[in-house]
Amino acid sequence: MFGILSALGQEQGDLLARLVPSAPPRRIAQRDFHVGILDGMPCTLVQSRIGKVAAATTATLLIREFGVTHILFVGLAGGLAPALKVGDVVVATALIQHDLNAHPLFPKHEVPLLGRARFPTDTGLSALLAAHARQFLQDAAANLAARLSCTPSVHQGLVATGDQFIQSQATAQALQAELPDALCVEMEGAAVAQVCHEMDIPLAVLRVISDTAQDSAGMDFPAFLNGVAGVYANEIPTRVLRALAAKDMANAGEGKA
Repeated sequence: MFGILSALGQEQGDLLARLVPSAPPRRIAQRDFHVGILDGMPCTLVQSRIGKVAAATTATLLIREFGVTHILFVGLAGGLAPALKVGDVVVATALIQHDLNAHPLFPKHEVPLLGRARFPTDTGLSALLAAHARQFLQDAAANLAARLSCTPSVHQGLVATGDQFIQSQATAQALQAELPDALCVEMEGAAVAQVCHEMDIPLAVLRVISDTAQDSAGMDFPAFLNGVAGVYANEIPTRVLRALAAKDMANAGEGKA
C-alpha cells in the first residue's frame, strides 16, 4: 500500500480524480484519507497541510491507520542551489531540518536522541522516481517549454525543511552558507523522513522548483502552484506506480510458473 501525500491539494494534481475508490473516504484528525487503486497499485491519498507538525501527523496516520508500506511525498519547493531553475525536479536523497537547533545539548540540526541530522530516502524507490521524472521531462518537453522559460532537468540531493516560507535573498543566502549542499527548501519533507526512519517505512520525496526562495517567491509560488504543479503530479507518480504494478504482476506470474 502506497501513501501519497502533499501539503496542498493542487500539488497532487488530478490523482484523486483518477483514484478508483475501494472504500469511502475516512476523516481522521481533520484530514480526508482516500483509499483505492491508482494505476494498478493500492494507494491512500491525503493532503497533509503545511508545516512539519502537520506532515508528521499525517505520515503517522498513514502508517498506523492505513497500513501503508511505502510513502511518496509530492510537492513544490524553493530553489537554493544556483544551478536550479523554476520547473526543475529535485528527488531527495536525504532531508534535514534547517531550523532545528538544540545546541548546546545536541549539535545543530541533529534530532535529539536519534543521533542524526540527515534522514536518507529509500535508494531504490528514489532512483525509480528520478528515472521516471527524467523520462517525463523528455516526453513533455514541448508542453513544458510553452509554460516555462527554460528546459527543466532532474537533480538529486539534500532537501532542507523548516517551518518558514523562504522569500528573501538574505535568508536564502544564509541557508546556502550553512547547508551548501542543500538543493532546495520546503516545509514538510524532513518531518516525514523522521517518521519513516523511526517506523522503518521506505520514503521517496519529489519536489518541483516553483521559485528561487528569494524576494519574488511569494508571487511566483501561487502562480506555479495553480498553473504548472499538477502537470508534474499527474504524470511522474503515476509512471512510478505503473512500473511497480507491472513489476508486481511479472513477479506474480513467475511465482505461478
